[in-house]
Amino acid sequence: MARIHPSAVVDPAARLADDVEVGPFAVVGPHVAIGPGTVIGPHAVVTGHTTLGARNRVFQFTSIGEIPQDRKYGGEPTRTSIGDDNVFREFVSIHAGTAQDRGVTSIGDGNWLLGYVHIAHDCVVGNRTTFSNNSQLAGHVVVDDWVVLGGFAGVHQFCRLVEHSMAAAGSIVLQDIPPFVTAAGYPAKAAGTNNEGLRRRGFTPEQILAVRRAYKVLYRGGHSLDDAKLKLADMARDEPALAPLVAFLAVPGRGIVR
Repeated sequence: MARIHPSAVVDPAARLADDVEVGPFAVVGPHVAIGPGTVIGPHAVVTGHTTLGARNRVFQFTSIGEIPQDRKYGGEPTRTSIGDDNVFREFVSIHAGTAQDRGVTSIGDGNWLLGYVHIAHDCVVGNRTTFSNNSQLAGHVVVDDWVVLGGFAGVHQFCRLVEHSMAAAGSIVLQDIPPFVTAAGYPAKAAGTNNEGLRRRGFTPEQILAVRRAYKVLYRGGHSLDDAKLKLADMARDEPALAPLVAFLAVPGRGIVR
């Protein structure tokens, strides 16, 4: 049976796995489902139509599943969906989706969201990401696997941060960040490749060198974006690790940081 502190308020309709822990003064709403091994800390609030998977750790004063900060929201039963093995540190806030978009805010597996991180409505966060303290996503943002946001980084709505990219501390991201790229500044501009992140994730020296060469084609070769796309497609035939970059550039978005 779930271990619920006497001071916690857990709606009888909430669905909690047998080994869930709910700390003092926490609140769990009626449309919430919480998977095995998850710990809800003191004063945390999990509300709305929200699902948390297994082995999540929700620290004190976190708010998950609250209604979106969107003037168009009219009370629709939109959702928040969270996978397994995530860490949500103090004062993290994650809002439900809106009917004007997907209707759900999604977070995958193995993510670390540090203190005061905000995930707005309809965002999609992949797996193994790291959000440093006070980093913030506006609505409708997509953050792919292994992305890192530095402290106080902010991301404009509808942007995409592609796999293995990084937004440096204090960055204001107004356009998409391609895979493997580190962006910095206000507004954020391309500032090199995420070499250390790639090394940590098992990329070989040869693959990292190919990524650096691709970066030079895209940012330092003096090519138009269309010409750079053609050159990168040729390079990806010899180095499959570049395939995510080619695939990303083939899809229109908000434009890329330059």
